[in-house]
Amino acid sequence: MRTRIKICGITRAEDAVTAVQAGADALGFVFYPPSPRYVEVEQAANIIRDLPPFITSVALFVNADRETIARVVGETGIDLIQFHGNECPDYCAEHGRPWIKAVRMKDDVNLDKVAADYADARALLLDAYRPGVPGGTGEAFDWERIPRHLAGRIVLAGGLTPENVTRAIRQVHPWAVDVSGGVEAEKGIKDPDRIQRFIRGVELGQE
Repeated sequence: MRTRIKICGITRAEDAVTAVQAGADALGFVFYPPSPRYVEVEQAANIIRDLPPFITSVALFVNADRETIARVVGETGIDLIQFHGNECPDYCAEHGRPWIKAVRMKDDVNLDKVAADYADARALLLDAYRPGVPGGTGEAFDWERIPRHLAGRIVLAGGLTPENVTRAIRQVHPWAVDVSGGVEAEKGIKDPDRIQRFIRGVELGQE
């Protein structure tokens, strides 16, 4: 099985082009204003409009209201929604797009229960937990906590870098990996060399 790759926190057209040319399967756009990777709707729409076929565009929200989500979906034509807050399963399913649910890996998280509760999600995205920070911490968590039988539903995130992604894939065997800060020159600005090395690291993890 080929591990899919999502590059998140895209804010510039040139970074989208770099990621796609390097082999990314999906690009993430952050619609959470406190984030340093926040992107305006019009800016994201312009980038998404020029993406080639078969590249999945993903909108990241944190406890956003219905009107905000509807505007983003309507103006960008986004393919997939990523919910990164405290959204319940019914709310996640309301917006006319397939969706994934981010899970912050607190010590008491029961992934089997979360998978059952969010059974309609296309995947669970597992991220490190830091109090008060909904994502993008740049920190990893203990991958041993991921049940092997859930690997096919997992998008692994949290502190992935070109230096550790090969080991992560060999250990977890996730359906996909998600990286943002690990391939940046600075927050919101991607580093082409790190993107290419990250994707090569994914390939090595599957050899």
